[in-house]
Amino acid sequence: MSKRDLKKYLNELTKSQLEEQIIELYEKFVPVKTYYDFVFNPKEDTLLRESKIKISNEYFPARAASGKARKPKMRRSVAQKYIKQFILLGVDPFIIADVMLYSIEIAQTFSSEKIIKSELFYKSMLNSFSQAISFMIANGILSEFKTRIIAINKETFNQKWFNFQEFDAILERFEY
Repeated sequence: MSKRDLKKYLNELTKSQLEEQIIELYEKFVPVKTYYDFVFNPKEDTLLRESKIKISNEYFPARAASGKARKPKMRRSVAQKYIKQFILLGVDPFIIADVMLYSIEIAQTFSSEKIIKSELFYKSMLNSFSQAISFMIANGILSEFKTRIIAINKETFNQKWFNFQEFDAILERFEY
């Protein structure tokens, strides 16, 4: 159905029919519920805190009820899911950029404590870094995050990441 057809269909409905459909969508689809919950009560600080907890649990999971340490999953996709959701909800770009950088910083904290042999991990972090820089440029907020960006870049060198020169190259492309 095209947008034009949808508008035509919606114009034919009564107010109560429209309300009924929206309530049904709200109850049936989690993304619709999330959207309306955010629109009417935008608790960005709560969303930020929850996302950072979930992202950090990927690298530093809470202990099981038995007290046994859980194995870190290190999934970049968890952070990407939150970033995508925040963009769809229209969350403040500063918060989105904060989450983008936080996901790299927590991964660097983990890699400073444990040796990671997977090249995919480092390539994934490079992709995250590149996407974060591009996002900040597109939103005109790169200079506000300069200190953290430089710290991330330096940490790739300090930890001797095999692709640290690629991190440097990204920064050189974007003069700030």
